Amino acid sequence: MAEELARRYGVGLFKKHIAQYEPSDPMYETYVDKKGRTKRRRRAVPPGLSARDTKILKSVQRRAHYLDKGMNLCGFRVGWTFWIGLVPGAGDVADAALNYFLVVKKARQAEIPDWLVTRMLINNAISAGIGLVPLVGDIALATWKANSRNAALLEEFLRVRGLHFIEEQAHSEVRPG
Repeated sequence: MAEELARRYGVGLFKKHIAQYEPSDPMYETYVDKKGRTKRRRRAVPPGLSARDTKILKSVQRRAHYLDKGMNLCGFRVGWTFWIGLVPGAGDVADAALNYFLVVKKARQAEIPDWLVTRMLINNAISAGIGLVPLVGDIALATWKANSRNAALLEEFLRVRGLHFIEEQAHSEVRPG
C-alpha cells in the first residue's frame, strides 16, 4: 500500500515537473472556460501575417503536432516520432528525415533567416543524438519534441514579422504620401 502511494506520488511529481520543460502543443492551446474547466482550442494565427505565411505556419503546426503530440500514451502526449524512433538505427534516421522534410524544409518556404534555420537544425541534431541511445533515448526524445520547438520558433518569428508589418502599415497611413 505504501509503495503504491509512493509510486503514484512519484509519477505525479514527474508529470508535474516534466510539463515545465516540455514545449507547448504547436496546434492547440489550453484555456480555462467560465466553469473553471481546462479545455483545448486551435491556436489563433498571429495578426499581420500574409496568406502565404499563414498557410505555412498552419502546415508546420499541424505536422509538428502529429509528429510530437498526436496521441496519448498513459497520460503523456507522444507522436509518430516516438513510435518510429523505437526501431533501432533506421527509426532514428527516419525520425531525423521526417523532422527535416516535414517541418524545417516547410518552414524555409516562409523565407526565414539563416540563424533561425540553424536553430531549428540544432534542435533536430539534438533530437537525432538523443534518439541514438536505445530505449532511454526514445523516452527522452518523447519529452524533447524537436518539431514542437521548431514550430514555436517559427510562430514567434512570424508573430514578430506580422507586428512589424502592422506597424509599417500604420506609419505609412499616417504620413502624407
